[in-house]
Amino acid sequence: MAREFKLPDIGEGLTEAEIVRWLVAEGDHVDADQPIVEVETDKAVVEIPSPYAGVVLELGGAEGDVIEVGEIIVVIGETGEQLESQPEPEEPAERVFAPSQERPAPSSGFPSPIVGTLSEEAETIEPPSTSPAAEPDQGIKALPIVRKLARDNDVDLSTVEGSGPHGRITREDVETVIAARVGEPAAPAAEQRPAGFPSDAKSERRVDQRSTMSRLRRTIAANMSKSWAEIPHVTTFDDIDATRLLEVREALGERHGEKIPIEALVIRALVPALEAFPEFNATLEGDDLVLHGSQDIGIAVDTPDGLLVAVIWDAGSKSVLELASEVRRLGDGGKERRLAPDELGGQSFTISNIGAVGGGHGTPIVPYGTVGILSVGRARDKAIVYDGDLVIASVMPLSLSYDHRVVDGAQGRRFMAMVMENLEEPALFLA
Repeated sequence: MAREFKLPDIGEGLTEAEIVRWLVAEGDHVDADQPIVEVETDKAVVEIPSPYAGVVLELGGAEGDVIEVGEIIVVIGETGEQLESQPEPEEPAERVFAPSQERPAPSSGFPSPIVGTLSEEAETIEPPSTSPAAEPDQGIKALPIVRKLARDNDVDLSTVEGSGPHGRITREDVETVIAARVGEPAAPAAEQRPAGFPSDAKSERRVDQRSTMSRLRRTIAANMSKSWAEIPHVTTFDDIDATRLLEVREALGERHGEKIPIEALVIRALVPALEAFPEFNATLEGDDLVLHGSQDIGIAVDTPDGLLVAVIWDAGSKSVLELASEVRRLGDGGKERRLAPDELGGQSFTISNIGAVGGGHGTPIVPYGTVGILSVGRARDKAIVYDGDLVIASVMPLSLSYDHRVVDGAQGRRFMAMVMENLEEPALFLA
């Protein structure tokens, strides 16, 4: 018997996901728990396994389609089975009226049924007919994702011939209709140019390009807008002499035979400061400030699709080597979009190593739901005054942004001073 597998909620609050890549095709045999499709949520690309064993009878969408939670993503049946048409739902009694009939008045307090408000799952589009005796089995068969594609592109499904099993209209059928429109002439539009716009041949070839932002980019935009609109930001800047920090980093790398990410040392330096100033490791909820019991540190990961924040849970309990391993794992997983949803959010404090791309000072935006973020720039040799002498040292820029509703300027400076002291002398946090 054919079974429909609908997109589950694979992450907290998930409402939809985009199909990135099918791992199976129609007609393939699949085992239970075998990955069948990769989908992209707001932050991650995840594989979804089949809950059933059997043969793939139909895919619920093409790569690039957006599927809502609860919509059919695949239909799986037995070997040799064909996808059969689903029976048409009964028409509501008041859906169709003969010319001689009068529509009954609504009962007190309840409106009469509205034509066309059937649920998406049960929706049946009937071909135009003036006869009240139209055959009920002439209803059009199409998955919800195909119906949505038709609606979005103004395609009347009653005019489309289905090529799928039992006349079911497939996505390819609708796309064929849409593609046939490409050759239709567009209505001419009057050209509008601002005064002084050049009209030479070169300028005539200039064409604007429009592209939809990726799902991750749209998520970033929404989160940044929310943070900037609701959190009163304050940013404090400073520099440290990173000579000792870089020496320790190199010595640890030589001792253990692996490169130590600078983020691992910064996190270890942050932990004592977060313990001493717990309001920086907190979440503001209405009039309450929730002080978190562990330091769950988010690290910004630069990916080809945009910036992700991966989380090292309970970072305060981990050694430098454990932190180094986590930073590498999360960095690689983030770039490949292979991190689990629970590794991409929920941090209590964030660090951003903009020095990895050559950055210096910046004005980092506080992630919503947290109080602070520390940006670390690239260390560069500079002339500084040390004990009255002019010397050359590796100077690392730091930028700390925080929520001014929670932290005052003086407290912000005290927190920053402790972080700087730890970074300039790693023995303070490595002991």
